Amino acid sequence: MSTESNADSVTNSDVHSPLKELVEYMAKSLVDEPDQVEVFEISGEQTTVVELKVAKSDLGKVIGKQGRTAKSMRTILNAASTKLQKRSVLEIVE
Repeated sequence: MSTESNADSVTNSDVHSPLKELVEYMAKSLVDEPDQVEVFEISGEQTTVVELKVAKSDLGKVIGKQGRTAKSMRTILNAASTKLQKRSVLEIVE
């Protein structure tokens, strides 16, 4: 059992959603420090916001040249969320 505080209980639930797992898998595949990848899911009434946090040194890898990698990740996320009949937004936080 973990003794860490559960401050992120609202955004980082123990139940892994397919969208959260998808973003986490894509991010960990891109970065040099996969252990520092954090994904939080905030569910709203109509839209789910998926926040991605990576190490500062890996931020450029996730965003890509002219934002192409981030745009591709958003496209894949939108396709997956459409299949689940949901709407989602990917935000990359520093």
